[in-house]
Amino acid sequence: MPRKNFRDHWDAVAIAAVILLVFSFVFGGASREHALRLALVELAALPLLVLAANRLVKTGLWREHRMALGLLAAVVAIPLTQLLPLPPWIWTGLPGRDQMVIALELAGIEPGWSPFSLAPEHTWRSALALAPPAALFLAMLSASTDQRERLARFCIAAAILGICLGSAQLATGGSGLYAWNGTRAGSVNGLFANRNHFASSLLVTVPFAITLGAAALRRRNPQTTALWLGALFTGLVIVALAAIRSRAGIILFAPVMVASLMAAWIAAGRGRPGLRLLVPVGLIGAALTAVAVLALPSILDRFDTQGAPEGRFERWPLVAETAQTYLPLGSGIGSFDAVYRSVEPLEQLDSTFFNQAHNEYLETWLEAGWLGIGLVLAFLVWYFRRSWSAWKSPPSREGDLQRAASIGVGVLVLHSLADYPLRTATLAVVFALCCGVLELARRSDPAR
Repeated sequence: MPRKNFRDHWDAVAIAAVILLVFSFVFGGASREHALRLALVELAALPLLVLAANRLVKTGLWREHRMALGLLAAVVAIPLTQLLPLPPWIWTGLPGRDQMVIALELAGIEPGWSPFSLAPEHTWRSALALAPPAALFLAMLSASTDQRERLARFCIAAAILGICLGSAQLATGGSGLYAWNGTRAGSVNGLFANRNHFASSLLVTVPFAITLGAAALRRRNPQTTALWLGALFTGLVIVALAAIRSRAGIILFAPVMVASLMAAWIAAGRGRPGLRLLVPVGLIGAALTAVAVLALPSILDRFDTQGAPEGRFERWPLVAETAQTYLPLGSGIGSFDAVYRSVEPLEQLDSTFFNQAHNEYLETWLEAGWLGIGLVLAFLVWYFRRSWSAWKSPPSREGDLQRAASIGVGVLVLHSLADYPLRTATLAVVFALCCGVLELARRSDPAR
């Protein structure tokens, strides 16, 4: 099929991408347990992975994205190489393996071949979990502008569905309405197991809703319907965030709104804000005022720890100290829980457990060492370069999507400083969608 035809219609790749998004939102809202549901998301990614990779090779588009594809290949390569079996004379000499050697000696067992990772089963699961975001990222590189916009609108529709489910959870106390076991009754989680991840999913969609709505004002006969719908959706998100009471969501809301309104101003044509643009802004302001009047005390309660220390902050120094033991290569992707339990002080033991570092960069340092941190820095270089290209480009459909995507990526990058949002399949796939849109900013850069 000619390239100009398949890029303008719903083809096999676009349909497979929608199916993957559906599976991700329905079955991918948890970061652990529920292995069967997460396996369904990974299986749904396989057709898209094959179709999207095949299209990139046949069309030659992969040549335009060597840096991004190289980063993706490096991300996949780290857990796979950590699963390779090593002879005993190699792995016994790796940093942090001395306790394993001593345990084998005490048991009278001769060291044999062993993987690099201290938790190979979890490393293998982590490698499989990369299939859905990798598949959607590859698909976005060859999708048409119409297809990318429709996929972004699908994420907005899924966010609305999550808000409706969250409203029902709030109204009924959550009886029988939670998608995941272990969720605390009365909390507002939507399709997720964690309210912080639900809040992030809403914040990622806000810039798309506002920007796509404002872009309608550039038309020869401007229609305000899309703009009003974007404003109404944003107001709905504001009310939802007040009900969710996620500290991360509340803290990130202000910068997301500022950046989204800037993107909306550019999408509207960079002119003087007219009444069509100011009225929806007033609607958003009214929603903020209503939340401040009605829900501010309960929101502030989330930040009042009454002198109690924040557990994750107290544990970070120990995580950083433990990471030093396994440098320069790390302990293996997915090994954090096992490693931390081996060094956790007795005085910190209680009814809770610290299964993640709640800081993706610190956990990457522990599990992947300097190679992982180098990859994070390379990603940030890519992110800032593509964001710069997106924000300096003139108003256009592709430019609007790219600026919104840069905000969406920024939400999850910042949230990862104090949580682990990308360990949920849903947010990992949405993150890949945003990265795929943002990567195309290189192609639309006027300097090229």
